[in-house]
Amino acid sequence: MTESVDSELLDGLSARELFSNGSGLTYNDFIVLPGYIDFPSDAVDLVSPFTRDILLQRPFVSSPMDTVTESTMAIALALLGGIGVIHNNCSVEYQAEEVRKVKKYKQGFILDPIVLSPSSLIRDVHEVKNERGFSGIPVTENGKVGGKLVGLISARDFDFMSKESYDTPVSNVMTRRKDLVCASHDCSLEEANKIMQQSKKGKLPIVNDDDELVALIARTDLKKNRDFPFASKDAKKQLRVAAAIGTRSEDKKRLESLVASNLDAVVIDSSQGNSSYQIDMIKFIKETYPNLQIVAGNVVTTCQAKNLIDAGAHALRVGMGSGSICITQEVMAVGRPQGTAVYKVSQYAHKFGIPVIADGGIQNVGHISKALSLGASTVMMGSLLAGTTESPGEFYFQDGVRLKRYRGMGSLSAMEQKGSQQRYFSWVHTRVRLISDWGWDSFSGNRIKFMSLRESPGPWSIRVRSIVLFPTFLLGCSTVVRIWVRKV
Repeated sequence: MTESVDSELLDGLSARELFSNGSGLTYNDFIVLPGYIDFPSDAVDLVSPFTRDILLQRPFVSSPMDTVTESTMAIALALLGGIGVIHNNCSVEYQAEEVRKVKKYKQGFILDPIVLSPSSLIRDVHEVKNERGFSGIPVTENGKVGGKLVGLISARDFDFMSKESYDTPVSNVMTRRKDLVCASHDCSLEEANKIMQQSKKGKLPIVNDDDELVALIARTDLKKNRDFPFASKDAKKQLRVAAAIGTRSEDKKRLESLVASNLDAVVIDSSQGNSSYQIDMIKFIKETYPNLQIVAGNVVTTCQAKNLIDAGAHALRVGMGSGSICITQEVMAVGRPQGTAVYKVSQYAHKFGIPVIADGGIQNVGHISKALSLGASTVMMGSLLAGTTESPGEFYFQDGVRLKRYRGMGSLSAMEQKGSQQRYFSWVHTRVRLISDWGWDSFSGNRIKFMSLRESPGPWSIRVRSIVLFPTFLLGCSTVVRIWVRKV
């Protein structure tokens, strides 16, 4: 049935007609009518752009929330063809290490393997095994990548050694260079894999013409390549990963550490993306790291999208207040129904080749299909992934049900950490004596009372838990709330 359908048989509304009347629609406010199918399901191509230059085999992105995405989730999602965004509600060092764990996950050539020297001890090998989960370690003269390869130590070399022998140098028990099977540095990954299959070895050192170690390939990676054919990988065959930052000056230092960890894309994490702070950050990133892909947002209107696209964003996050635990629309009366937001922004962004990430409101698989049909290239998920084995946190039991904690990044518990404090402009755990809690809203002209205070022990003493300046930031107005305090 390739011929055109008689117009009299057409019913329903096109997307243009559905969203042209000015009303706002969520994913639950419409349904897609079925059509005619003349292809099998496995012929559907799900390759989608995450950013202008990064393609994903599957259009799935995990949200940068501290109860959703750390390295374990990012690895799992990348293996399945998506990408994870490491949250920034943590120290710079912790976030950079989480990115590094994803990039070091054994896929293809390992360009910076753990290396020991001949004088290293069996005790050192056990430490690596306990921390990293493997024991097949190349040994070079200087104990570094680029040093002359002299051997390789593996579990079979020391499995039956007693603890009293842990101070034995690895040079006494390692497999020496002359007995190793190696590959040349100019071989392809396919050729290296073939050598490993034929040699039946667990590790394949890659050496240059001077017999210096330049890389390593592990047999387990061959299995992973077989089991995860759609894994999201960069040009070096390493898993892809993104990470979130804010828009403050200290985030520039954070970004420096993330880039040093071989970050693929940076997500500027803000409830309101259309701000001078985010535009300045985009310009800084493009000038300092011209090859780094930038995901900007969040936005829900074409006017917001235009400013970020003009600044140089490579992708846009769309959504404000549509998440399952987000209360922006209720508290601030700011946002837009997610279906309308995705459609309107996508229509504009696609003119410039900018992908759109539908962020929030994804409650089931059907919502994923609706988001993609409205123009989104990928969908960002939080609640759908929270509580899984791969999400951060420990399981606990409540009423006989095994659970994991899931919270919004604006919750009081999340704002105990510095990342959320900065995002939501809050001061946390400052002991003060209350002098006045009244201020003036210069936007409405009303005298208002600020209520975000929590009592703490001691007479006339409070603990400021969350002074939130959301009105100023989201509405773009000149709302000023002043709380005069005196330290106890």
